Amino acid sequence: MAKASARHILVPTEEECNNLKTEIEAGADFEKIAEKHSKCPSGKQGGALGEFSPGQMVKEFDEVVFSGEIGKVLGPVKTQFGYHLIEVTDRT
Repeated sequence: MAKASARHILVPTEEECNNLKTEIEAGADFEKIAEKHSKCPSGKQGGALGEFSPGQMVKEFDEVVFSGEIGKVLGPVKTQFGYHLIEVTDRT
């Protein structure tokens, strides 16, 4: 069965999500941005979500994690929780 590891940043607005993505793409550290801005408890761990299988996360999140490019900042991805930036760190 497929498994993936990812980290993410959750914010309430698409605008904030895009602004943070721009900062990261300009060289800002993903983990530090997650610690400072993410509304998810995982922000305290730099956004790390650990390893999970398909179906463990909400559909929109899952689709990106199991099809997106590894190591690239993906998003904004809208879910019922808000807007996510996602970085897939590993997938098997």
